[in-house]
Amino acid sequence: VQLVESGGGLVQPGESLRLSCVASGFTFIRYYMSWYRQAPGKERELVAGISSDGGTLDYADSVKGRFTISRDNAKNTVYLQMNTLKSEDTAVYYCRGSWLFTYWGQGTQVTVSS
Repeated sequence: VQLVESGGGLVQPGESLRLSCVASGFTFIRYYMSWYRQAPGKERELVAGISSDGGTLDYADSVKGRFTISRDNAKNTVYLQMNTLKSEDTAVYYCRGSWLFTYWGQGTQVTVSS
């Protein structure tokens, strides 16, 4: 089982990033997929989640209207489009799959700084 995130980096406030998470080794289309983040000294928190069929989307209040989660079940990939980034979005972002089991990716660093 693998969840491999990519797309992180260093950007300035107001800019955008798109994270990707490619899954392998499990039945991706059955799994609720989500993005979490963890900033230094803080607990890991849910950012956004998407149901197996893409019909239900969940967002943390802090990212509503700025972030969009989506998935492509044909590509076993979940995305997180992040717009209008703020310094407080700086964190390591993790991909998570949950259904019968729970799987985590290794994380990708997002740094928002001028």
